[in-house]
Amino acid sequence: MLRRLYHWTLSLAARPWAPWALGGVSFVESSVFPIPPDAMLVPMALARPRRAFFYAFITTVTSVLGGVLGYVIGALLFDTVGQWVIQLYGLEEKSVAFRALFAEHGHWTIMIAGFTPIPYKLITITAGFAAYDIWWFIALSLLTRGARFFLLAALLYQFGDWIRGFIDRHFAVLTTLVAIVAVLGFVAVRYLF
Repeated sequence: MLRRLYHWTLSLAARPWAPWALGGVSFVESSVFPIPPDAMLVPMALARPRRAFFYAFITTVTSVLGGVLGYVIGALLFDTVGQWVIQLYGLEEKSVAFRALFAEHGHWTIMIAGFTPIPYKLITITAGFAAYDIWWFIALSLLTRGARFFLLAALLYQFGDWIRGFIDRHFAVLTTLVAIVAVLGFVAVRYLF
């Protein structure tokens, strides 16, 4: 099933609305959606390597815009929508710890979480809840999310054919590893903070 989804996403890159779909996934991932935009960015950039940096740009901008939505949820709607999202991921107890973390190390928290598999939506909502400076939040999100997606685009642009062949040969192992990394991101949030 995942292999079919991967090949469907590869074919999606040829469609005129593909960048819109990538932007939509990237936007909602930053506030509520559980699947990271890399799941669309990678196959689309592999299908059309010359557009990898364009896709990274779309992913970065829409991810940060979605992050601003997450920030607003945390700042204005934490008791309703924000709590629902945090409960959805089982992180109720960690939101208080994240708020304290933001008070002490807000810049580093955003920089680390924006680049790693730690769920970015938790960071965006908590940043708003903690009343972290919105302009610093946007600047650091652009820096870290941009670094993540443009680094990925550069690798896909440079080594795309090799990476595509590698993915095709080792698809089952790679999907398992991606799932493990995603779970480890949630585990890190749950047990390290």
